[in-house]
Amino acid sequence: MADKHHDADGISRREFGTRIGAVAAGVAVGSEFFGGRAQAAPHVGGRVLGANDRVVTASIGIRGQGNSLKRGFARLKNVEIKTLCDIDANLAPSRINDERLADVATFKPGFAQDFRRALDDKDIDAVVIATPNHWHALATIWALQAGKHVYVEKPSSHTVWEGRKMVEATARYGKIVQVGTMNRSRPAVRDAIKFIHEGGLGKIYMARGLCYKPRPAIGKYPDGPMTPGEKYALTTTSTSYEPAYDQQYLSKVDYDLWLGPAPKAAFNRNHFHYNWHWHWNYGNGDSGNQGPHQFDIARWGLKKQEHPLKIRSTRGYFGDEASQETPNLQTSQFEYADGLVLEFGTRGGFTNDEGSVRIGNLFYGTKGWLWIEEAGKTWQSYFGPKNEKGPGADTRDPNEGPTGLTTTEYPHYQNFVDAIRANDPKMLTCDVLEGHLSSSLPHLGNAAYRTGRQLTFDGKAEKFVNDKEADKYLNRDNGYRKGFEIPTSFSTSTHDQAKK
Repeated sequence: MADKHHDADGISRREFGTRIGAVAAGVAVGSEFFGGRAQAAPHVGGRVLGANDRVVTASIGIRGQGNSLKRGFARLKNVEIKTLCDIDANLAPSRINDERLADVATFKPGFAQDFRRALDDKDIDAVVIATPNHWHALATIWALQAGKHVYVEKPSSHTVWEGRKMVEATARYGKIVQVGTMNRSRPAVRDAIKFIHEGGLGKIYMARGLCYKPRPAIGKYPDGPMTPGEKYALTTTSTSYEPAYDQQYLSKVDYDLWLGPAPKAAFNRNHFHYNWHWHWNYGNGDSGNQGPHQFDIARWGLKKQEHPLKIRSTRGYFGDEASQETPNLQTSQFEYADGLVLEFGTRGGFTNDEGSVRIGNLFYGTKGWLWIEEAGKTWQSYFGPKNEKGPGADTRDPNEGPTGLTTTEYPHYQNFVDAIRANDPKMLTCDVLEGHLSSSLPHLGNAAYRTGRQLTFDGKAEKFVNDKEADKYLNRDNGYRKGFEIPTSFSTSTHDQAKK
């Protein structure tokens, strides 16, 4: 789709201006739009060159978590972010001229609204994907076909079938793929899991993940741009307003590309930035949003390198009227072939904690139990009928800012970069298969929710047992849009589909 007559920066000035919607009647994009960085075309000339082990990246998705990832990778030694990519070009100026990265001399990125231009750039070694969930698999596969290494946010996929295709593509193209479940690289969490695996709690019989995160109603809005001056917040109780998604704003948004594999649809503010999480065509609810972090820790602690056998889910949406399709109350239970149990609780309303934890993990063994909290910096074990404290850890820094899963996590990023330099996927703390197995858990729980009954899963075939109705939730049940299909096999090393 790129103009064949690129300039030295890798894309024509005319194409760049058209894509961001900031030119009209021959007015060129320049320093006014980019706050003085007129050189911020997708492929920057005069980029800083370093040692042979310099890793050059592109960030795909730069709004919330994508902006945090950008800031984290920008501070890694000998790592250069060459291109920022996002369908929303309104974000470009603030993300390029990031005051929090003013002291990073190598941070001089360009911008491309269509991330496929970054895939065309042979200078780029790796991409960091923080798009909506429905783009994770296809963006990963296209990047692999283009010869790029990939860091992809959780859940690694939007469906179980997509996750398997990602595993197959990674094996075919021989690149490094890290999934963003960063607890795998957090020292305190690794210490707690080691304690569990070495028998510290006795024989483990159950793990429980918690996602007790208040989620006020998101309301319901008509399709189409907002009217000038209209206000919009992500929830009906919030007084923190989003930009007005009016016609002027949307002129710099490639909404068709945002939809990508999803069905063609009119713009709706409640299906756009962030609130896409609560609609099945794009997200997986909070069990598949916050949940994958805790699902991953639970499966890790149970030592399960397999899918569960039986899945059940009690659920519902209990809130004010909203366009939300996913549940805000969901309790799922997964039983493995040997009888071990993984439970998961998602609650978006007011609730108590469990064992002092609202977002985190609980493990139960024959000797005692322990909790791991959300930020992955503290854990504590308890033993006997008097619930006496056992080993634990608190690695929090009292001088550190707010913690949580949006905090930059350098060890996980560094692990990815180190694996690239060594060309050794075995170094990864969360490779694509680990990501697939953990991401599949909320997908399977959502399938049980949507069918309304207990399901039996054949983990080797990755199909439900004699249940065609449930099987449709293993993949996109309404199919993929033309031009955005996920390949069913991988016989070519090029990303020809992405270029169409």
